[in-house]
Amino acid sequence: MTIAESLSPRSLRAPESGIVEVVNYARGREGLIPLWVGEGDLPTPDFIARAASDALMRGETFYTWQRGIPELRAALSRYYARRFGISLPAEHFYVVGSGMQAIKLAIEALVSPGDDMVYLTPAWPNFAAAAELSGANPIAVPLDFANGRWQIDLARVEAAITPKTRVLFINTPSNPTGWTATRENLSDLLAMARRHGLWIMADEIYALYHYAGGRAPSFLDVMEEGDRVIFVNSFSKNWSMTGWRVGWIVAPPEMGQVIENLVQYSTSGVPQFLQQGAITALDEGDAFVQANIDKAAKNRDVFCDALIATNRVETLKPDGALYAFLKIDGVTDSRRAALDIVDRTNVGLSPGTAFGPGGELFMRACFLRDPKDILEAADRLARYIAAR
Repeated sequence: MTIAESLSPRSLRAPESGIVEVVNYARGREGLIPLWVGEGDLPTPDFIARAASDALMRGETFYTWQRGIPELRAALSRYYARRFGISLPAEHFYVVGSGMQAIKLAIEALVSPGDDMVYLTPAWPNFAAAAELSGANPIAVPLDFANGRWQIDLARVEAAITPKTRVLFINTPSNPTGWTATRENLSDLLAMARRHGLWIMADEIYALYHYAGGRAPSFLDVMEEGDRVIFVNSFSKNWSMTGWRVGWIVAPPEMGQVIENLVQYSTSGVPQFLQQGAITALDEGDAFVQANIDKAAKNRDVFCDALIATNRVETLKPDGALYAFLKIDGVTDSRRAALDIVDRTNVGLSPGTAFGPGGELFMRACFLRDPKDILEAADRLARYIAAR
Protein backbone atom coordinates (compact mmCIF):
# COMPACT_ATOMS: atom_id res chain seq x y z
CA MET A 1 0.00 0.00 0.00
CA THR A 2 1.35 3.41 -0.96
CA ILE A 3 1.36 6.40 1.37
CA ALA A 4 -1.48 7.97 -0.64
CA GLU A 5 -3.53 4.77 -0.47
CA SER A 6 -3.22 4.77 3.31
CA LEU A 7 -4.74 8.24 3.67
CA SER A 8 -8.41 8.90 4.33
CA PRO A 9 -10.65 9.10 1.26
CA ARG A 10 -11.95 12.41 2.59
CA SER A 11 -8.50 14.00 2.59
CA LEU A 12 -7.76 12.67 -0.88
CA ARG A 13 -10.91 14.36 -2.19
CA ALA A 14 -9.52 17.80 -1.32
CA PRO A 15 -8.94 19.31 -4.77
CA GLU A 16 -5.89 21.23 -5.85
CA SER A 17 -6.76 24.90 -6.20
CA GLY A 18 -6.86 25.92 -9.84
CA ILE A 19 -5.76 29.39 -8.74
CA VAL A 20 -2.79 28.16 -6.75
CA GLU A 21 -1.74 25.90 -9.63
CA VAL A 22 -1.07 28.94 -11.82
CA VAL A 23 0.53 30.84 -8.93
CA ASN A 24 2.93 27.98 -8.27
CA TYR A 25 3.70 27.71 -11.98
CA ALA A 26 4.91 31.30 -12.27
CA ARG A 27 5.60 32.61 -8.79
CA GLY A 28 8.74 34.75 -8.54
CA ARG A 29 9.24 35.51 -12.24
CA GLU A 30 10.99 38.81 -12.82
CA GLY A 31 8.65 41.53 -14.09
CA LEU A 32 5.52 39.50 -13.34
CA ILE A 33 2.31 41.45 -12.70
CA PRO A 34 0.30 39.13 -10.41
CA LEU A 35 -3.43 39.68 -10.73
CA TRP A 36 -4.31 36.09 -9.86
CA VAL A 37 -5.14 36.20 -6.14
CA GLY A 38 -7.64 38.35 -4.30
CA GLU A 39 -5.43 40.87 -2.57
CA GLY A 40 -3.96 44.28 -3.13
CA ASP A 41 -0.28 45.12 -3.34
CA LEU A 42 -0.08 47.28 -0.19
CA PRO A 43 1.16 45.81 3.08
CA THR A 44 -0.88 46.27 6.23
CA PRO A 45 -0.69 49.96 7.19
CA ASP A 46 1.71 50.91 9.95
CA PHE A 47 -0.89 52.02 12.48
CA ILE A 48 -2.48 48.56 12.44
CA ALA A 49 0.81 46.67 12.47
CA ARG A 50 2.10 48.85 15.29
CA ALA A 51 -0.92 48.06 17.48
CA ALA A 52 -0.25 44.35 17.07
CA SER A 53 3.48 44.79 17.58
CA ASP A 54 2.95 46.80 20.76
CA ALA A 55 0.63 44.12 22.11
CA LEU A 56 3.18 41.45 21.27
CA MET A 57 5.88 43.35 23.13
CA ARG A 58 3.52 43.78 26.10
CA GLY A 59 3.37 40.02 26.35
CA GLU A 60 -0.12 39.40 25.01
CA THR A 61 0.94 35.92 23.94
CA PHE A 62 -1.12 33.64 26.18
CA TYR A 63 -4.21 31.54 25.57
CA THR A 64 -7.19 33.81 25.08
CA TRP A 65 -10.96 33.93 24.72
CA GLN A 66 -12.22 31.36 22.25
CA ARG A 67 -14.91 33.74 20.99
CA GLY A 68 -12.47 36.66 20.65
CA ILE A 69 -11.30 39.19 23.20
CA PRO A 70 -14.17 41.33 24.51
CA GLU A 71 -12.58 44.52 23.17
CA LEU A 72 -12.56 43.21 19.59
CA ARG A 73 -16.10 41.91 19.77
CA ALA A 74 -17.17 45.35 21.01
CA ALA A 75 -15.24 46.98 18.15
CA LEU A 76 -17.08 44.76 15.65
CA SER A 77 -20.36 45.87 17.20
CA ARG A 78 -19.34 49.52 16.68
CA TYR A 79 -18.25 48.78 13.11
CA TYR A 80 -21.66 47.28 12.22
CA ALA A 81 -23.47 50.21 13.79
CA ARG A 82 -21.38 52.61 11.70
CA ARG A 83 -21.31 50.74 8.39
CA PHE A 84 -24.61 48.83 8.42
CA GLY A 85 -26.75 51.02 10.65
CA ILE A 86 -27.69 48.11 12.89
CA SER A 87 -27.33 47.61 16.63
CA LEU A 88 -25.89 44.17 17.29
CA PRO A 89 -24.51 43.51 20.78
CA ALA A 90 -21.03 42.03 21.05
CA GLU A 91 -22.54 38.61 21.81
CA HIS A 92 -23.34 38.25 18.08
CA PHE A 93 -19.66 38.34 17.04
CA TYR A 94 -17.09 35.53 17.05
CA VAL A 95 -13.45 36.01 16.09
CA VAL A 96 -11.87 33.18 14.09
CA GLY A 97 -8.68 32.38 12.21
CA SER A 98 -9.57 33.86 8.79
CA GLY A 99 -12.61 34.16 6.57
CA MET A 100 -11.85 30.66 5.34
CA GLN A 101 -12.12 29.27 8.86
CA ALA A 102 -15.32 31.25 9.35
CA ILE A 103 -16.79 29.37 6.37
CA LYS A 104 -15.52 25.99 7.56
CA LEU A 105 -16.81 26.42 11.11
CA ALA A 106 -20.17 27.69 9.87
CA ILE A 107 -20.48 24.61 7.66
CA GLU A 108 -19.63 22.35 10.60
CA ALA A 109 -22.26 24.09 12.72
CA LEU A 110 -25.06 23.92 10.16
CA VAL A 111 -24.85 20.66 8.21
CA SER A 112 -24.43 16.96 8.69
CA PRO A 113 -22.74 14.54 6.28
CA GLY A 114 -25.01 13.96 3.30
CA ASP A 115 -26.79 17.31 3.55
CA ASP A 116 -26.96 19.63 0.54
CA MET A 117 -25.70 23.22 0.41
CA VAL A 118 -26.88 25.29 -2.55
CA TYR A 119 -24.53 27.99 -3.83
CA LEU A 120 -24.23 30.31 -6.82
CA THR A 121 -21.52 29.84 -9.44
CA PRO A 122 -19.10 30.89 -10.76
CA ALA A 123 -17.79 31.00 -7.19
CA TRP A 124 -14.64 31.15 -5.13
CA PRO A 125 -13.73 27.45 -5.06
CA ASN A 126 -12.94 27.14 -1.36
CA PHE A 127 -16.58 27.04 -0.25
CA ALA A 128 -17.47 23.96 -2.29
CA ALA A 129 -14.26 22.19 -1.28
CA ALA A 130 -14.86 22.96 2.39
CA ALA A 131 -18.41 21.63 2.14
CA GLU A 132 -17.20 18.39 0.58
CA LEU A 133 -14.53 17.94 3.25
CA SER A 134 -17.28 18.21 5.86
CA GLY A 135 -19.26 15.50 4.08
CA ALA A 136 -21.86 17.85 2.62
CA ASN A 137 -22.91 18.07 -1.03
CA PRO A 138 -22.33 21.47 -2.66
CA ILE A 139 -25.05 22.03 -5.26
CA ALA A 140 -24.07 24.61 -7.87
CA VAL A 141 -26.65 26.95 -9.38
CA PRO A 142 -25.09 28.98 -12.21
CA LEU A 143 -25.80 32.66 -12.56
CA ASP A 144 -27.00 33.80 -15.98
CA PHE A 145 -24.49 35.62 -18.18
CA ALA A 146 -25.76 37.83 -21.00
CA ASN A 147 -24.40 40.98 -22.62
CA GLY A 148 -21.48 41.00 -20.26
CA ARG A 149 -23.58 41.01 -17.07
CA TRP A 150 -24.41 38.37 -14.47
CA GLN A 151 -27.90 37.87 -13.04
CA ILE A 152 -29.55 35.48 -10.59
CA ASP A 153 -32.40 33.20 -11.66
CA LEU A 154 -34.40 32.77 -8.45
CA ALA A 155 -36.59 30.05 -9.93
CA ARG A 156 -33.46 28.03 -10.72
CA VAL A 157 -32.23 28.45 -7.16
CA GLU A 158 -35.52 27.24 -5.73
CA ALA A 159 -35.61 24.29 -8.14
CA ALA A 160 -32.27 23.13 -6.68
CA ILE A 161 -33.74 22.85 -3.18
CA THR A 162 -34.67 19.35 -2.03
CA PRO A 163 -35.54 17.78 1.34
CA LYS A 164 -31.77 17.28 1.81
CA THR A 165 -30.97 20.99 1.48
CA ARG A 166 -29.93 22.78 4.67
CA VAL A 167 -28.11 25.94 3.55
CA LEU A 168 -28.09 28.62 0.84
CA PHE A 169 -24.59 30.07 0.52
CA ILE A 170 -24.79 33.59 -0.94
CA ASN A 171 -21.66 35.61 -1.74
CA THR A 172 -22.48 39.19 -2.71
CA PRO A 173 -20.75 41.17 -4.08
CA SER A 174 -19.46 38.07 -5.78
CA ASN A 175 -15.98 36.69 -6.22
CA PRO A 176 -15.27 36.29 -9.14
CA THR A 177 -18.14 37.78 -11.16
CA GLY A 178 -18.80 41.05 -9.34
CA TRP A 179 -22.53 40.23 -9.34
CA THR A 180 -24.15 42.20 -6.55
CA ALA A 181 -27.55 41.27 -5.19
CA THR A 182 -30.20 43.96 -5.03
CA ARG A 183 -32.20 44.46 -1.86
CA GLU A 184 -35.11 42.80 -3.68
CA ASN A 185 -32.91 39.78 -4.54
CA LEU A 186 -31.99 39.42 -0.87
CA SER A 187 -35.62 39.71 0.26
CA ASP A 188 -36.61 37.01 -2.24
CA LEU A 189 -33.80 34.70 -1.14
CA LEU A 190 -34.69 35.21 2.51
CA ALA A 191 -38.33 34.44 1.79
CA MET A 192 -37.21 31.30 -0.03
CA ALA A 193 -35.12 30.23 2.96
CA ARG A 194 -38.07 30.81 5.29
CA ARG A 195 -40.41 28.73 3.09
CA HIS A 196 -38.05 25.79 3.09
CA GLY A 197 -36.69 26.09 6.63
CA LEU A 198 -33.13 26.77 5.44
CA TRP A 199 -30.16 28.65 6.81
CA ILE A 200 -28.53 31.37 4.75
CA MET A 201 -24.75 31.61 4.97
CA ALA A 202 -23.95 35.16 3.82
CA ASP A 203 -20.43 35.97 2.63
CA GLU A 204 -20.40 39.77 2.48
CA ILE A 205 -16.64 40.24 2.60
CA TYR A 206 -16.77 42.70 -0.35
CA ALA A 207 -19.75 44.72 0.93
CA LEU A 208 -17.79 47.99 0.98
CA TYR A 209 -16.47 47.50 -2.58
CA HIS A 210 -19.70 48.64 -4.21
CA TYR A 211 -19.22 50.95 -7.17
CA ALA A 212 -22.71 52.42 -7.27
CA GLY A 213 -21.80 54.23 -4.05
CA GLY A 214 -22.07 53.29 -0.40
CA ARG A 215 -21.95 49.71 0.72
CA ALA A 216 -23.75 46.90 -1.07
CA PRO A 217 -27.17 45.69 0.07
CA SER A 218 -26.93 43.22 2.94
CA PHE A 219 -29.15 40.56 4.44
CA LEU A 220 -28.96 42.75 7.54
CA ASP A 221 -31.14 45.24 5.65
CA VAL A 222 -34.02 42.79 5.16
CA MET A 223 -33.86 40.14 7.88
CA GLU A 224 -35.99 40.02 11.01
CA GLU A 225 -35.36 38.63 14.46
CA GLY A 226 -35.38 34.86 14.32
CA ASP A 227 -34.27 34.57 10.69
CA ARG A 228 -31.63 31.90 10.22
CA VAL A 229 -28.76 33.90 8.75
CA ILE A 230 -25.09 33.48 9.63
CA PHE A 231 -22.47 35.88 8.26
CA VAL A 232 -18.83 35.06 7.47
CA ASN A 233 -16.25 37.79 6.99
CA SER A 234 -12.57 38.68 7.17
CA PHE A 235 -10.14 41.50 7.82
CA SER A 236 -8.21 40.55 4.69
CA LYS A 237 -9.55 42.78 1.92
CA ASN A 238 -10.60 46.05 3.57
CA TRP A 239 -7.47 46.64 5.63
CA SER A 240 -4.80 44.80 3.57
CA MET A 241 -4.50 42.05 6.19
CA THR A 242 -4.61 38.92 4.02
CA GLY A 243 -1.60 37.34 5.73
CA TRP A 244 -2.93 37.89 9.24
CA ARG A 245 -5.60 35.18 8.94
CA VAL A 246 -8.17 36.88 11.14
CA GLY A 247 -11.88 36.76 10.39
CA TRP A 248 -15.21 36.76 12.14
CA ILE A 249 -18.67 35.21 12.25
CA VAL A 250 -21.92 37.04 12.96
CA ALA A 251 -24.46 34.62 14.39
CA PRO A 252 -27.28 34.42 16.92
CA PRO A 253 -26.00 34.38 20.52
CA GLU A 254 -27.73 31.01 20.97
CA MET A 255 -25.00 29.52 18.77
CA GLY A 256 -22.22 30.92 20.95
CA GLN A 257 -21.24 27.80 22.84
CA VAL A 258 -21.29 25.69 19.66
CA ILE A 259 -19.01 28.15 17.84
CA GLU A 260 -16.71 28.39 20.86
CA ASN A 261 -16.41 24.61 20.97
CA LEU A 262 -15.61 24.43 17.25
CA VAL A 263 -12.90 27.06 17.69
CA GLN A 264 -11.51 25.18 20.69
CA TYR A 265 -11.05 21.98 18.70
CA SER A 266 -9.56 23.63 15.63
CA THR A 267 -7.27 26.55 16.53
CA SER A 268 -8.11 27.24 20.20
CA GLY A 269 -8.42 30.92 19.39
CA VAL A 270 -6.82 33.79 17.48
CA PRO A 271 -3.60 35.23 18.98
CA GLN A 272 -4.45 38.14 21.25
CA PHE A 273 -1.82 40.47 19.82
CA LEU A 274 -3.32 40.03 16.33
CA GLN A 275 -6.72 40.87 17.73
CA GLN A 276 -5.33 44.15 19.08
CA GLY A 277 -4.32 45.06 15.51
CA ALA A 278 -7.80 44.14 14.34
CA ILE A 279 -9.37 46.51 16.88
CA THR A 280 -7.24 49.35 15.55
CA ALA A 281 -8.21 48.45 11.97
CA LEU A 282 -11.90 48.71 12.81
CA ASP A 283 -11.68 51.87 14.91
CA GLU A 284 -9.07 53.84 12.99
CA GLY A 285 -9.00 52.35 9.50
CA ASP A 286 -11.90 54.01 7.66
CA ALA A 287 -9.66 56.39 5.69
CA PHE A 288 -7.40 53.54 4.59
CA VAL A 289 -10.39 51.45 3.52
CA GLN A 290 -11.80 54.34 1.51
CA ALA A 291 -8.45 54.83 -0.23
CA ASN A 292 -8.49 51.13 -1.20
CA ILE A 293 -12.05 51.46 -2.52
CA ASP A 294 -11.19 54.58 -4.53
CA LYS A 295 -8.14 52.90 -6.04
CA ALA A 296 -10.16 49.81 -6.95
CA ALA A 297 -12.85 51.92 -8.61
CA LYS A 298 -10.39 53.81 -10.78
CA ASN A 299 -8.46 50.69 -11.71
CA ARG A 300 -11.68 48.87 -12.58
CA ASP A 301 -12.48 51.56 -15.13
CA VAL A 302 -8.97 51.69 -16.62
CA PHE A 303 -8.57 47.92 -16.87
CA CYS A 304 -12.03 47.10 -18.19
CA ASP A 305 -12.11 50.01 -20.66
CA ALA A 306 -8.79 48.92 -22.18
CA LEU A 307 -9.87 45.33 -22.66
CA ILE A 308 -13.40 46.10 -23.83
CA ALA A 309 -11.82 48.39 -26.45
CA THR A 310 -10.19 45.35 -28.08
CA ASN A 311 -13.69 44.27 -29.18
CA ARG A 312 -12.62 40.74 -28.33
CA VAL A 313 -13.42 40.67 -24.60
CA GLU A 314 -16.95 40.21 -23.35
CA THR A 315 -17.43 41.80 -19.96
CA LEU A 316 -18.89 44.83 -18.26
CA LYS A 317 -17.45 46.72 -15.33
CA PRO A 318 -18.39 44.73 -12.23
CA ASP A 319 -20.87 46.20 -9.78
CA GLY A 320 -18.80 45.14 -6.80
CA ALA A 321 -15.80 43.21 -5.41
CA LEU A 322 -12.24 43.41 -6.78
CA TYR A 323 -12.27 41.42 -9.99
CA ALA A 324 -12.70 41.69 -13.71
CA PHE A 325 -14.10 38.41 -15.02
CA LEU A 326 -13.17 38.30 -18.69
CA LYS A 327 -14.48 36.22 -21.57
CA ILE A 328 -11.81 36.42 -24.26
CA ASP A 329 -12.68 35.45 -27.83
CA GLY A 330 -11.22 32.10 -28.77
CA VAL A 331 -10.46 30.92 -25.23
CA THR A 332 -12.07 27.53 -24.76
CA ASP A 333 -9.73 26.18 -22.07
CA SER A 334 -9.07 28.89 -19.48
CA ARG A 335 -6.61 26.76 -17.52
CA ARG A 336 -4.40 26.34 -20.56
CA ALA A 337 -4.92 30.02 -21.45
CA ALA A 338 -3.83 31.17 -17.97
CA LEU A 339 -0.55 29.28 -18.33
CA ASP A 340 -0.07 30.61 -21.86
CA ILE A 341 -0.81 34.20 -20.82
CA VAL A 342 1.70 34.12 -17.99
CA ASP A 343 4.34 32.71 -20.36
CA ARG A 344 3.67 35.22 -23.13
CA THR A 345 2.78 38.38 -21.21
CA ASN A 346 4.10 37.87 -17.67
CA VAL A 347 0.65 38.72 -16.32
CA GLY A 348 -0.86 36.30 -13.83
CA LEU A 349 -4.60 35.62 -14.16
CA SER A 350 -6.79 32.99 -12.53
CA PRO A 351 -8.47 30.49 -14.86
CA GLY A 352 -12.24 30.40 -14.84
CA THR A 353 -12.11 26.62 -14.56
CA ALA A 354 -11.18 27.18 -10.89
CA PHE A 355 -14.57 28.81 -10.20
CA GLY A 356 -16.92 26.00 -11.09
CA PRO A 357 -19.85 25.68 -13.51
CA GLY A 358 -20.30 28.73 -15.69
CA GLY A 359 -16.75 29.97 -15.29
CA GLU A 360 -14.91 27.72 -17.70
CA LEU A 361 -14.49 30.28 -20.50
CA PHE A 362 -13.45 33.19 -18.30
CA MET A 363 -10.31 34.64 -16.72
CA ARG A 364 -10.25 36.50 -13.40
CA ALA A 365 -8.04 39.54 -12.72
CA CYS A 366 -7.80 41.34 -9.38
CA PHE A 367 -7.44 45.09 -9.98
CA LEU A 368 -6.56 46.30 -6.45
CA ARG A 369 -2.99 47.20 -7.37
CA ASP A 370 -0.77 50.12 -8.26
CA PRO A 371 -2.45 51.96 -11.18
CA LYS A 372 0.79 51.78 -13.18
CA ASP A 373 0.74 47.99 -12.91
CA ILE A 374 -2.89 47.90 -13.99
CA LEU A 375 -2.17 50.05 -17.04
CA GLU A 376 0.80 47.88 -18.00
CA ALA A 377 -1.14 44.64 -17.46
CA ALA A 378 -4.02 45.90 -19.59
CA ASP A 379 -1.61 46.86 -22.37
CA ARG A 380 0.14 43.49 -22.31
CA LEU A 381 -3.16 41.62 -22.35
CA ALA A 382 -4.59 43.78 -25.15
CA ARG A 383 -1.54 43.02 -27.30
CA TYR A 384 -1.84 39.30 -26.48
CA ILE A 385 -5.52 39.31 -27.45
CA ALA A 386 -4.83 41.21 -30.71
CA ALA A 387 -2.22 38.65 -31.69
CA ARG A 388 -4.50 35.62 -31.22
